[in-house]
Amino acid sequence: MFYLLQDFYYLTQSLFVVPSGQVAVVTTLGKVTKKERRAGLNAKIPFIQNVYPFDIKTQVQPEKFETLTKDLQVIKATATVKYAIKPEQAPTIFRTIANRNGEIYQKIVYPSLLKALKSVFSQYELESIATDFNVISEKVAESVAVELKAFDFVDVQSLDLTGLEIAEEYRAAIEQKQIAGQQLLRAKTEVEIAEQEALRYETLNRSLDDQVLFKLFLDKWDGRTQVVPGLPGSSNSTPPVIVNGERR
Repeated sequence: MFYLLQDFYYLTQSLFVVPSGQVAVVTTLGKVTKKERRAGLNAKIPFIQNVYPFDIKTQVQPEKFETLTKDLQVIKATATVKYAIKPEQAPTIFRTIANRNGEIYQKIVYPSLLKALKSVFSQYELESIATDFNVISEKVAESVAVELKAFDFVDVQSLDLTGLEIAEEYRAAIEQKQIAGQQLLRAKTEVEIAEQEALRYETLNRSLDDQVLFKLFLDKWDGRTQVVPGLPGSSNSTPPVIVNGERR
């Protein structure tokens, strides 16, 4: 009975289960094995090998930050990054950077995120950031992806920037400038429309003569109207008309 219990104990120490959504890094006498262990039942050497789990599910991490713009104004926002560890990179991550799940974001994702945020926002003035925040957000996401691709440890699935905060006086100044710009654009548009109308009428007046007027009348005439313009080409300065069938 004792030996049966002993065998059972060694068996349980030799097997371990990796849950779905995780991989395991195995070390042999402290040395990291090259291949990660995937979900399911796995074996190890008791007392010689140790197991360290890593979560490979998508992680969502919001990060509040503040940085300077090109015109040296302080802005604040929240960057929410969705990322996941690449399963095949778990042994390398364990050996070179982080021993626990909780260290992945701080040691891998956060430095690249912070570098991208500062790099992109420093290229734009405050007004451009306030008016084109969505476009700039996309550029930050692209920059983060490029930074992390250099290490190839994680996949960035998305990055959203929300909650832009700027000083109230600067926000009011930007809004006033936008309103003034819209009013100026509206005024320019009205002038352009007026100029086009004037040009159209001028062109129309130059093209109108007796023959054109007569043709326009015939196109619209219903055949019953009692006042009809005479044929163009009359020697009189006033075009002749036909009233009740008689030329006058």
